[in-house]
Amino acid sequence: MLNIFEQVKNAKVIGITAHIRPDGDAIGSTLGMYLYLKKRLPCSDIKVYLDPVDDSFSMMPAVADIISSPDESKVFDAFIIIDCDRERTGDYRVMADRAVSVINIDHHISNKDGSGDINYVVPHASSASELVFNTMDKEYIDSDIASLLYMGIAHDTGVFRFNNTKPDTLRCVADLLEYEFDASNILDVTFFEKTLKQNKIQGEIVLASRLYCDGRLIVGVATEDIIEKYAATKYDFDGVVNQLLLTKGVETAIFMYPKSEGIYKLSLRSCTDTVDVSAVTMKIGGGGHVRAAGADYTGTWQEAEKTLVDMISPIFNK
Repeated sequence: MLNIFEQVKNAKVIGITAHIRPDGDAIGSTLGMYLYLKKRLPCSDIKVYLDPVDDSFSMMPAVADIISSPDESKVFDAFIIIDCDRERTGDYRVMADRAVSVINIDHHISNKDGSGDINYVVPHASSASELVFNTMDKEYIDSDIASLLYMGIAHDTGVFRFNNTKPDTLRCVADLLEYEFDASNILDVTFFEKTLKQNKIQGEIVLASRLYCDGRLIVGVATEDIIEKYAATKYDFDGVVNQLLLTKGVETAIFMYPKSEGIYKLSLRSCTDTVDVSAVTMKIGGGGHVRAAGADYTGTWQEAEKTLVDMISPIFNK
């Protein structure tokens, strides 16, 4: 177990970041850590660096403190990378590479050895937010910190439905709920609530989705036509892959959308250990968890679909 205060108590300049395109767990874990260290080290210069986050998170504490561009002039005594390895921090890696000490807190099996000078990586943990909670002295947690960590755990467990929800996870959640915050509203606004545009986009993707492997594998694509029709951004695709996975008989879902010219962002989910989607995506340069993983694919979506179907079909046919 890592005690984060003991590791950074002498640091005067501290940076915190997570992976590019931060999700609920990345946001909750980094901002929770940020507020905790601000409380413990009021005289230190502490900053959190993340890509711009979706408006649905704007009601969460400290979101306004996020800095969305790297500071190439600052040298950090400690730089904390949460919910990913050093490679996935994008433009913020330059700050980690210059830091005196890098601390890596993660729960992805593809980063099981860590990528910092000090590593706290637990692949079976529900979320980075659960691990961040474990690093804290509990008497310094307050309602703002608790609400952020609760949100992060809820997002990465599919609101406690996924099989990564362990007894330790629920014990952690029970401790967090001792603090006064509106847990129901946090889930409604940051997880469940969708705009009409998002619902329409999701509907079109589901309608055009395709089944393989006797209905055990489903593939959905946000095509260029859909993106142009709705002026869609990456934030409009939140939850699509999980909706595809809820299709009756489906055990593995694939969703993809164009990230940039000639590159597709792939998201894979599985509700069974039969298909280890982390192992699948690692073969094409991605990674993640046994039941949730992603990768970038260079080529057309048709090529990406064929590649993944060809990789997964033999697993179902064993």
